[in-house]
Amino acid sequence: MSDPDTTGADDRPVPDRQAAPVTGAACRRGRLTVYLGAAPGVGKTYAMLDEAHRRLARGTDVVVGLVETHGRAATAALLDGLEVVPRQNLLHRGSPFTELDVDAVLARAPQVAMIDELAHTNVPGTRNAKRWQDVAELLDAGIDVVTTVNVQHLESLNDDVLAITGVRQRETVPDRVVRDADQIQLVDLSPQALRRRLAHGNVYRAEQVDASLSSYFRVGNLTALRELALLWLADRVDDALTRYRHEHDIEAPWPARARVVVAVTGGAEATTLVRRGARLAERSAGSELLVVHVLAGDGLPSARPAQISALRTFVEELGGTFHTVVAEDVAQGVVDFATGVNATMIVVGVSRRSRWREALTESNGVAVARLAGAIDVHLVTHERARGGVPRPARASALTPRRRVLGWVLAFSGPLGLLAVLQLSAVHATLATDLMLYLAMTVAVALVGGLWPAVVSAVVGVLVLNWFFTPPVGRLTIASPENALALAVFVLVAAGVASVVDLAARRTTEASRARAEASALAAVSRSVLSGQEAAQAVVERLRETFGLQAVALLERLEGREGWTTLAADGTAPATSPDDAPTVLQVDDHRVLALSGRVLPAGDRRVLEAFASQTGVALETQRLRTQAEQARVLERSEAVRTALLTAVSHDLRTPLATIRASVDALTSAGLHLGAADRASLVSTLGDATGRLERLIDNLLDLSRLQTGSVTAVLRPTSLEEVVPLALDVVNPTAVVLDVPEDLPLVLTDPGLLERVVANLTSNAVRHSPPGQPPVITAATHGEAIEIRVVDTGPGLDDDLKGRMFEPFQRLGDTSGTGLGLGLAVAEGLATAVGARIWAEDTPGGGLTMVVTVPLAVASPARSSGAATEEDR
Repeated sequence: MSDPDTTGADDRPVPDRQAAPVTGAACRRGRLTVYLGAAPGVGKTYAMLDEAHRRLARGTDVVVGLVETHGRAATAALLDGLEVVPRQNLLHRGSPFTELDVDAVLARAPQVAMIDELAHTNVPGTRNAKRWQDVAELLDAGIDVVTTVNVQHLESLNDDVLAITGVRQRETVPDRVVRDADQIQLVDLSPQALRRRLAHGNVYRAEQVDASLSSYFRVGNLTALRELALLWLADRVDDALTRYRHEHDIEAPWPARARVVVAVTGGAEATTLVRRGARLAERSAGSELLVVHVLAGDGLPSARPAQISALRTFVEELGGTFHTVVAEDVAQGVVDFATGVNATMIVVGVSRRSRWREALTESNGVAVARLAGAIDVHLVTHERARGGVPRPARASALTPRRRVLGWVLAFSGPLGLLAVLQLSAVHATLATDLMLYLAMTVAVALVGGLWPAVVSAVVGVLVLNWFFTPPVGRLTIASPENALALAVFVLVAAGVASVVDLAARRTTEASRARAEASALAAVSRSVLSGQEAAQAVVERLRETFGLQAVALLERLEGREGWTTLAADGTAPATSPDDAPTVLQVDDHRVLALSGRVLPAGDRRVLEAFASQTGVALETQRLRTQAEQARVLERSEAVRTALLTAVSHDLRTPLATIRASVDALTSAGLHLGAADRASLVSTLGDATGRLERLIDNLLDLSRLQTGSVTAVLRPTSLEEVVPLALDVVNPTAVVLDVPEDLPLVLTDPGLLERVVANLTSNAVRHSPPGQPPVITAATHGEAIEIRVVDTGPGLDDDLKGRMFEPFQRLGDTSGTGLGLGLAVAEGLATAVGARIWAEDTPGGGLTMVVTVPLAVASPARSSGAATEEDR
């Protein structure tokens, strides 16, 4: 399976590639071909090498940069006849490794390079950390690359693979690297066929087959991984199809994949339409359900926020996606969205408008069917069809005072202007009089709105007709030109008044929307900044609307009465019955508002607040559940590791003690003095080891239960460090601690355990003849204690895990539970110290402990005597 737009990419004339590749602007970027495997063992490498032979037979200059055969004979046989570039030899921690030699491939300058395992992590010391970065260098140099990767190594699928297989993939490749490939070939096998290949020994060695079949290679795992690969590649092909349509200006949809678009207004019939769309989408596998809500050109919502929020949740529960777009024309907006997503069907509802209104204007459903073109339109009837759409009365954007003043001006303005014109000595023509009365109408519209301006225009026409239009003193008009002028005056005056009134309304609506958005944004900032969600909502709600009190009440299922989750203000309500305004948040929570009665116009923003409250509370609940799940997960991991450790690590010293005691007390066994001394020494060592293991377990238990209490006092390091060395052979450690160091504020016993654990860890990892070194020096307001070893050290990505319980990173001795560093960090925190790890120059690990200096007490500084003074 491959991208349809990349066929024939390999058939190019063969240039002379013996010289180094051209760099700079003239160098084209190489083409990347990826063989994507649905699971390990499906045959990616085999397919890649088969492709190499096919290209070589056509005369293409092909080399093998790096291929891992993993001991598979069939794969290794395909290397015959292919030129293999020598690998780069590296030495890491005393062990030899081989990696891709990027410089050798660049120097060879082939036309195509075959490079296996794109997600591989390179050994430290190579130029790039990841192999896909090596491949990027080759592509930049103009070399085509054919590579392989398994679907479980894609970064975006890492968590999904973990949930399916229980195995965390440490080596991943960013999705964009594979998505940007010029060609992707899916290498796939059915789960049964892959298991047969595994059982025949064609994938792993014989001793690994049984374990693999019963764990990673279960039929369920392979089926899920196969589906992940197919869906991921389907998205990639869909992206390529969309890009192709865009590049070739193809506006008509291509029904390569079923996509059902449901157009909703947010009304009560929306759920019916979404359910019908979901059933239509379920008829074909791989189809998508997209629900679109179109806002009018002014951007103001046509449905209540609570309805939109509930509808969005409903769509997501059905597996669809919810989209909101803004368009001047609703039908055109729906069709444009459907065309943009390459939809195959649009689902719309029968209009709720009455028949007489539909006879006058085209409904949105009919308009969508007319504009849809090749897209099928599914018209769904519902119980509210043809029932009429209630049209709420528009609230005036003007204050009552301005409305009264407008009506006064509507009658007095034309008459006052008449008096001015009658008393004026300057003779004016009818055209001048019309312009003056038009200006008067505009002034009335600015003050009082539409209807006072219309009345002013009518009064003005009557005045102009009676006093200024021949024959004067009569309502008849002798000249047709004058009649036309008066008619145009009325129309212009009404149009101007309508525009002025509409602008005033839109200004008021925009101001309200801006205030609502500001208030909701303030709530979001309060929640995101860490403020408790419920309290943030009630405080902002009371502040925004100037209420006396706001309370968020909850009634638990199966219980009587209400519980106050959050409240703000004076005497908040404790029950919905006690509040004049109640807002439903969800089935179990309400907002009780006390104080002034809010106007109906504020209901919309109140519902937005309720929706925001529901989202905030749900987010907080999910966050709490996630934290509890993490705690349980950590506890389960500790429990599992503890059982494993107890079954092995504690049993080992006990077995040694039992064997030594049996030998010493056996009546039939005659031991010499040297043998007895050896057994006693072994008994002591095993007892000490068991004692340390139990101490670490007890310390870890005390730390996790919070029962460690530090008694801080000024202490000299001479009281701490030498005693800490008693747990190891003092001769196995080099101590370099000056005697004149200032006192530190700590708990001597707990700090001693910290240093002892760090020292024991350093001794265990130090090579023979190179004992660890303990140093101490003053740095600012603290003393740094350094435990330095020259052992194998630790990679940076492992340093973050080294303080977790039951971690044996790099420890192969098998003599501990992996608790020493975890206990050391916990005890250090208890005494106010800090621990971190650094690399030792020249190799090894340095553990650094900072302990704060002791500060003189106020009593001492004021001259009062202390216990030490006396």
